[in-house]
Amino acid sequence: MENLDEYDQNGFIFPRSRYYGQVKPEYLVFNANLQEFAQKIGYITNLETNGKINPEDAYKQIKLLWGQLKQSKKGLGIGKEPPGAD
Repeated sequence: MENLDEYDQNGFIFPRSRYYGQVKPEYLVFNANLQEFAQKIGYITNLETNGKINPEDAYKQIKLLWGQLKQSKKGLGIGKEPPGAD
């Protein structure tokens, strides 16, 4: 049997979905950030559902992650109209 590190390298613990959108560097980076956000949200909700963390802590962690994702989008310039586009 392979060890856990080998499974992790194959995307077992942190699976990534294939990206089908428009191929631009900023979109690829944001997609990776979005997938990481979704993965972490899943962990937090599972921990809260199973009583390992309280709802207030789960909310705070999710709010922090949301802020980071928003900053990522803003920093990558996603959603802004390019100069000269009318």
